Amino acid sequence: MDEAGQDRKDRRQGYAPALFRATQELAGRDPLVLAHKSGAQVCCCDGGADITFSLWGKPVAVRWPSGTVEVADGSPLTVAWRLLALHYLLTADGTPLADRWLSFRELPDGRVYDSAFRRRSSQLLVAAYGSRLESLGPAATKLGGVRICFGDAAYMFQVLPRARVAVIMHAGDDEFAPEANMLFDASMRHYLPIEDVAVLGGLVAVELVRAGKDPAR
Repeated sequence: MDEAGQDRKDRRQGYAPALFRATQELAGRDPLVLAHKSGAQVCCCDGGADITFSLWGKPVAVRWPSGTVEVADGSPLTVAWRLLALHYLLTADGTPLADRWLSFRELPDGRVYDSAFRRRSSQLLVAAYGSRLESLGPAATKLGGVRICFGDAAYMFQVLPRARVAVIMHAGDDEFAPEANMLFDASMRHYLPIEDVAVLGGLVAVELVRAGKDPAR
């Protein structure tokens, strides 16, 4: 599915109303405080401000007070990614990264959404890479992934300035089926609501699958 098709799907899934609420909340907040707590930069001019940071390796700017999210190179951004960027700014409280990994279900309130999270992320990754782990490395590298020592293949992604995600794959054998999991820095809930962490897992999985299919990506 191309970016335009994904954007339409995201709107049908109800992201548009959430995006409107997020932009309204952003307008009532101080952009300097938002930037400071999220690890972003801010430039104030003409009664507005640009809050800039890296999203999935691309420089983005959130316009304040409108809440418009723009990628520096002009590439499209789906509603899901825009909403994630806004919720990141609105949730960030400045807590330092913990440098300690937790599974999704170990995060506060993670058990409530664990089934949905696995459908969006782990099951998708197993279907794409469970029988061909050798393909995960090139796909992860395209997306800026850094190899880490977990499982049979694992990569860490700095998706947002203070939001780290690790993808871990275990090869199957005669007794066990292949497995995939995601880990998050233990500070994650200080930067995204648990519902958004579940969405983030799905977005990371989709990007990895897409990168494995598209040699030009």
